[in-house]
Amino acid sequence: MKIGLLSDTHGWLHPRLFYHFAECDEIWHAGDIGTIEIADELAAFKPLRAVYGNVDNALIRTVYKENEIFSAQDVRVWITHIGGYPGHYDKRVAHELNSNPPDLFICGHSHIAKVMYDDKLGILFINPGAAGHNGFHKFMTIVRFQIDGKKIHDFEMIELGERSKII
Repeated sequence: MKIGLLSDTHGWLHPRLFYHFAECDEIWHAGDIGTIEIADELAAFKPLRAVYGNVDNALIRTVYKENEIFSAQDVRVWITHIGGYPGHYDKRVAHELNSNPPDLFICGHSHIAKVMYDDKLGILFINPGAAGHNGFHKFMTIVRFQIDGKKIHDFEMIELGERSKII
């Protein structure tokens, strides 16, 4: 199962995103989608799993949840928008992560691409950075990876270009 992961599009999709996600089975969006049209465009391209973020409006919040917890093959996944990172998890998620950790914890919000293994909880943590051109990040980023059973592999962090240089 090949996954395309992004976050913080803020109402804009980089055209090269579709090239990079062409071979993906699903797209996962970790919030701050921006508009329902962005979610609809992604969902028309590939099956979409998404959560809402702090900038998303009431319409997006009626379609998508704050947390998406599911299994992808044998990997238990939790996607949320504001989650912190290993050693500094947001108080909203920290208790549940400590008491019932998933195999893979994904969040956005910070616009900082980060992949870490949390040795304490046995969690792989991914923040794909920001794929949109709004924010303080220097480069727009997305992630691709594969899941085979319990194995998460073939991880790629992809830069779409400088935020200030659109296309």
